[in-house]
Amino acid sequence: MTKLNVGLVGAGFMGKAHVVAYSNMPKFFWPAPAVPVLKTVCDIVPEIAADAKERFGFQQSCTDWRDIINDPDIHVVSVCTPNNAHEEIAVAALKAGKHVLCEKPIANTRKASEAMAAAAESVKKDDIISMCAYQYRRIPAVLRAKQIIDEGSIGKILNVRATYLQSWSADPNSPLSWRFQKEVAGAGTLGDIATHVIDLSQYLAGDIKEVVSSLKTYIKERPVQEGGVDLLGTVKLNDDAKKEAVDVDDETSFLVKFESGAVGSIEATRNAWGRNNFITLEVHGTEGSIFFNYERLNELQVCFAKDPDNNRGFKTIYTGPAHFYGEVTWNIPGMNIGYGELKTIEIYEFIRSIVEKDQPSTRFEVGNQVHKVCDAVSKSAQSENWEIVQ
Repeated sequence: MTKLNVGLVGAGFMGKAHVVAYSNMPKFFWPAPAVPVLKTVCDIVPEIAADAKERFGFQQSCTDWRDIINDPDIHVVSVCTPNNAHEEIAVAALKAGKHVLCEKPIANTRKASEAMAAAAESVKKDDIISMCAYQYRRIPAVLRAKQIIDEGSIGKILNVRATYLQSWSADPNSPLSWRFQKEVAGAGTLGDIATHVIDLSQYLAGDIKEVVSSLKTYIKERPVQEGGVDLLGTVKLNDDAKKEAVDVDDETSFLVKFESGAVGSIEATRNAWGRNNFITLEVHGTEGSIFFNYERLNELQVCFAKDPDNNRGFKTIYTGPAHFYGEVTWNIPGMNIGYGELKTIEIYEFIRSIVEKDQPSTRFEVGNQVHKVCDAVSKSAQSENWEIVQ
């Protein structure tokens, strides 16, 4: 069976998620399209790189990502760094003939996202695969929602309502990680989590053509985190810790118009006490509605206009063996999947695309399209007018 050597750049939270998925993919999808081999892990902090090698089972570690790019034995590169490093690493990897899976958002500037999309386009003729890690597209319940929409069961889409609400940065004592620094992250909530529901909304309803938006920063400064990996608000620093300014948004909300004529709204915040990973999608059509909540990710709620008046309302579809990927995860209804299985599905789609030489649905151009929406959102927040996505 074909083996693909993996180089991982960035050994933090998302690096761990990628490693678990690479390791688990053949265990679920067997026979696998190819078997990933954990070859080299890179982190700029030597202790973190060395620890990741032992913890995750890589053959070797390094502190310079160029060592991975220049290694002819590495076939696949996972980019799990802060956003400002995505472009340089991904473009270099593509030019070196390596397949690239890059975490979202694709980049922290419009110029960088377009450069990445152009680089990916230039190597497509050589069957080099690019993929953005929009894993929520691959939730079985979301795939079923897409199927229901495409088969016309809810008619013409009228409205899409999407939210991504978290609470991990609602506490002012959550440290000033790179996610709160514009130079590194590019944006705050807009780039970090709103990009996910922008992608999901466009996946279900088509491209967004116009937005009018608001961006808010509630906590103006945060205590500085000294060293270590980004812990996503799981630690709190003392009130007397050194503090520095936050220059990105805590919350974004915007109205959208789709190319199809549908309208909708998107809201994202990391300051919503009581909401953990609250992704919701509600789609209303002329013949029915769909509702999804990630915190109940094995469920999809549907309502159809054709149902009798005395029996109309949302019913719950419980995803399992009869649904997408159900035959390879757990074969008893109600056993359910979680985040780990979801990233495993993502890696399967990535590896399958490499073997079949077929660009995935979340190729770099799709990531660039999401960034175009973010760019329009940022412009609208300043102009306080509708802005065209272009």
